[in-house]
Amino acid sequence: MATIANGAGIGGAYLSFSTFRHGLGLRPQIAIGAALITEVFGFASGVTAHYRARTIDWKVARMLLVASVPMAVIGSLLGGAAPEQLLKQSSVSACWSSPLRSSGIVRTASKTRPSGAANNVVEPSVERVIVARDGLEYRYKLCRRTEGRLFAGLGGAFVGLISTGLGEPNTYALVKRCRVPSRVTVATSVVVVAVTALAASVTHLIEFVNGGAGELDTITSLVVFTVPGVIIGGQLGPQLSGRVREVPLIHGLGWLFMVVALVTLVEAYV
Repeated sequence: MATIANGAGIGGAYLSFSTFRHGLGLRPQIAIGAALITEVFGFASGVTAHYRARTIDWKVARMLLVASVPMAVIGSLLGGAAPEQLLKQSSVSACWSSPLRSSGIVRTASKTRPSGAANNVVEPSVERVIVARDGLEYRYKLCRRTEGRLFAGLGGAFVGLISTGLGEPNTYALVKRCRVPSRVTVATSVVVVAVTALAASVTHLIEFVNGGAGELDTITSLVVFTVPGVIIGGQLGPQLSGRVREVPLIHGLGWLFMVVALVTLVEAYV
């Protein structure tokens, strides 16, 4: 899961959440907390790999984090008090929309213009230059910054509420709206998801501590096994993004999210 998430720049917590929720039968709040903690370690590992590859645009990451982190804390606080049925329905909506966003990314990625090409923007753009460790140079223009923050804020709220929903809108905003190269988009999105998930998981942990030792023991018994796995996957993910064709990868992820959404839909309404 961590390899796929770090290789595509999407939030992998929903896959973990589905495993904890449907496979182990945990109630949504505990499954969300465990998924977020697992995701933090997986994406932190991915950040180090992308950092070594020198493909992270730190300016863009900071711009998005300003919106996503506060909203993730708010979403976490709301999620602790939300009815279980509402959490299930929200997770279905977020997961079902992922393949729809992915299809738009695929159409854009297949028609991306060469570096330095003009972008249709609605506000003054700023040219960015990222030189990767392997010598490849990526030139693009940073545009639609307000829109990007709105996507990040909405995604951050979903991360706090249901553990997922940030990586996909970030990728959509950067790739489709601003034509940022996919390699830079993935690396930057991994940073944003990692820090945002950290803020959300700390908020959930505080609530678990206040809720009693039983919930905290359950979380610990899960993450002691999942964390080593996602640390390894976080190192493999950046290699995946450089070797696997982008279009088949995103199409495959779209179908995967649709299957998970159907399973959650059946549980929520049947």
